[in-house]
Amino acid sequence: MLQLENAKIAVIGQGYVGLPLAVEFAKKYPTVGFDINKKRVEKLRNGHDDTLEVTDHDLSENLRANLVELKDQGGLYISDALADISECNVYIVTVPTPIDQFKAPDLGPLRSASRMLGKVLKSSDVVIYESTTYPGCTEEECVPLLEAESGLKFNEDFFAGYSPERINPGDKVNTLTKIVKVTSGSTPEAAKFVNDLYASIITAGTHMAPNMKVAEASKAIENAQRDVNISFVNELALIFDRIGIDTNDVLAAAGTKWNFLNYKPGLVGGHCISVDPYYLAHKAESLGYHPAVILSGRRVNDNMGMFVANKVVKLMMQKDLKIRSSKALILGVTFKENCPDIRNTKVVDIYKELVQFGLEVDIYDPWANSQEVGHEYQIDILEIKPDLKHYNAVILAVSHQQFKELDFDSLKQTDTVVFDAKDFLPRHLVDSRL
Repeated sequence: MLQLENAKIAVIGQGYVGLPLAVEFAKKYPTVGFDINKKRVEKLRNGHDDTLEVTDHDLSENLRANLVELKDQGGLYISDALADISECNVYIVTVPTPIDQFKAPDLGPLRSASRMLGKVLKSSDVVIYESTTYPGCTEEECVPLLEAESGLKFNEDFFAGYSPERINPGDKVNTLTKIVKVTSGSTPEAAKFVNDLYASIITAGTHMAPNMKVAEASKAIENAQRDVNISFVNELALIFDRIGIDTNDVLAAAGTKWNFLNYKPGLVGGHCISVDPYYLAHKAESLGYHPAVILSGRRVNDNMGMFVANKVVKLMMQKDLKIRSSKALILGVTFKENCPDIRNTKVVDIYKELVQFGLEVDIYDPWANSQEVGHEYQIDILEIKPDLKHYNAVILAVSHQQFKELDFDSLKQTDTVVFDAKDFLPRHLVDSRL
């Protein structure tokens, strides 16, 4: 079995998960950060992370200009060349695991990464997967591809591990090293190696799961549990809207009991919570069980963007505002506050629904990359701060701190509808909120 002191690490995928991991490992081991996106690689080589998960200082301090420097000094080398990871012996896979248009798992990136690694896999190497997936995926989907491409025998010539990522994008408090890391391996010896490897960088400690399926399942239910809890309060918001009472008032009253779980209604987007439950449901259905609770929660949360848009239109009608050709402004397009991550954002659902009603819709987000939004969603967002008085409806969809500086007071004497989807603004400034 590979010895920890001889570890040479390659982290496959340099996004929100892979880059912070690579930087942290680089402080102790020679590490190559690999990504197939050449533009991403170029920016990282120049010392800047567009995701803002790693500071320019921390990145530049650990960067090495070439493999020779890496070999001599340790640290981090960023590359898009497969040959540059061929001498590594620990491969950590952090590629995306999205869903397709039918909400089924899209294992394309995971399979591609596995095939690619099979071409450089050597005797005694260890492949660790961090990408979120369903229980059994590593052994059922990834390992056979590694064997087929490499010609090596699993658990004889090479080993595997699974350690689910727990990165919380935009969170500068609960960072990588401060979150307990679940680990696992394909044999007891591999499990110990994987656990020791992560324990060497994770100050919060590790939890060694008894096998890889348990580790995979632990990640899936983390997000499914949160999704179901949010769907419950979202459904309450739908009910209380019809009753005519404020959901947040109800939650404040219920929250006076010590064991009440204080979840808030809202848009559930992002790469994890809004995706991972479908992976768990896929596995359950393949075994003949239809998960009613998990999928019902997904249905509620997937429809919240449509609810917000319809609520705004109803509020406009109550003020006798013309709907068609009216101007609406959506504040925020990222999936969460104070973060540039636009993956699977549900704000787009609000936008599309309002456009279908005939409104002219602008989006302003000081955190989002306009080119990325245009490429991903075919939406042009405003580049400069808008004047709120130019709009018939303003929807606060994301609670970026910069939005506190906007002049909502100027709308109090107008007919402009203000909807707060994040319970972010003072109540007297809004017409309605989730």
